[in-house]
Amino acid sequence: MQPSSNIRYRHQDASYFDKRGLSRYAGPWSLWALGVGAVISGHYSGWNLGLSIGGWGGMAIATVLIAIMYLGLTFCIAEMSPALPHTGAAYSFARSSMGPWGGFITGLCENVEYILTPAVIVFFIGSYLGSIFETPAVMQPLWWVIGYILFVGLNIIGVELSFKVTLTVTLMALAVLVIFWISAIPHIDFSTWALNIGSGGELLEGGGGPFLPMGIGGALAAMPFAVWLFLAIEQLPLAAEESVDPRRDMPKGIILGMVTLIVSASMILVLNPSLVGVGAYALGQSGEPLLDGFAAIYGSGLAKLLALVAIIGLISSFHTIIFAQGRQIYSLSRAGYFPTWLSLTHGTRRTPHVAMITGACLGLVIMLVLFVGLGVDQGSAVIGGTLLNMAVFGAMCSYIAQAVSFILLRRNRADIPRPYRSPFGVPGAWITIVIALVTLFFQLSDPTYRIGILGVIVWFAVAIAYFALVGRHRLILSPEEEFAMERREQAAADVETISAAKP
Repeated sequence: MQPSSNIRYRHQDASYFDKRGLSRYAGPWSLWALGVGAVISGHYSGWNLGLSIGGWGGMAIATVLIAIMYLGLTFCIAEMSPALPHTGAAYSFARSSMGPWGGFITGLCENVEYILTPAVIVFFIGSYLGSIFETPAVMQPLWWVIGYILFVGLNIIGVELSFKVTLTVTLMALAVLVIFWISAIPHIDFSTWALNIGSGGELLEGGGGPFLPMGIGGALAAMPFAVWLFLAIEQLPLAAEESVDPRRDMPKGIILGMVTLIVSASMILVLNPSLVGVGAYALGQSGEPLLDGFAAIYGSGLAKLLALVAIIGLISSFHTIIFAQGRQIYSLSRAGYFPTWLSLTHGTRRTPHVAMITGACLGLVIMLVLFVGLGVDQGSAVIGGTLLNMAVFGAMCSYIAQAVSFILLRRNRADIPRPYRSPFGVPGAWITIVIALVTLFFQLSDPTYRIGILGVIVWFAVAIAYFALVGRHRLILSPEEEFAMERREQAAADVETISAAKP
């Protein structure tokens, strides 16, 4: 196998991969829980801020558009993941379609998402716990450290325990939402409360406001917030090498997960703003929309108990994205894109403990630097806002790259066996790209997002410099790399055969 002129591979013996082995455990329901659990915290909070930008109607349109984007993306992934069943996921898809540099850049985009998203989630967990136990704001880092130690530890103990915890907390988080839906239905007044935002963004007492108070522009501007209703469902293929039968189970898990999230997003979007005593206007400025909804139904006297209930969704997402973070770093390290020591797995547990600990420490250090350097108030605002925006930006870039990978693999690698084929095909991938680009445009129009993007650029610059100077000369023929090289050689051989057969 001959690499390209600017890429060099180091050959490793079996002992290299023996120290980097994973265990297979996950079935379709474990994969479903991994995808739904990663997203579910976005149904508890975050999405609601789009109400202040687009009103209820604008948020509804934004949610439909983003749901279409994610449907296009997940069906692309449902086709690619069983065809390329490697832990690398997005990096693996791009490596096979766009070469080592394309794989590395795509992997970097996901790396931003999976390092920063759990950091933001544990920040919100700390905020809830601080309120429940009445600890001073300056003690917030203590909750972060406890959160990381507990859930990184659970993920290190073993893949079986990790998936059992994932399934349990995901079902608990969904159960909380179902209880909310059932409780809310007798207490809704849609016209009075969901439509209580005026054309200037002002509160309309008595409701009855316009469906699109800020026009179609407001609906498009709300798209980045609608992303939180589905963000991280794409992490499922990172468990490919820990799935019992990824060719059969991966499409089932991701499609079932997407259906679940669409139902949940629809229910929360309709019911939460329609609750008597809550309304779209107040919800658009709330940090705890689900908690506000429970308080309106059951009274604020149960505030601490309700806060404990509301924290379940955050825990579900934190635990599952810690899993994804470890596998994402592990896959890029095993192939040599990141330093190879990051891909060592535990000798008996067979989990990528080094990658998970390193990713957690990096996220924690970033939070502590901001918290200490900027002070409690400003540091908290940056962690809860700017880091969140950086994660979304990285995700959007990775979605575009994965959709491009799908198109290129359909066009250039038709020979790859595909146990599942997307019913939307190439048009579905193009729709994903277009909606993701529109979302990025409106992210860039917000000054808060632009500040975060500068941080992503610095992140990329450091990583690309490392790969250009060091990493590209030290790649390893990991499963995804070997697969891509073999397919490239087979395609070249086919071209030669066809050329030779021509008169």
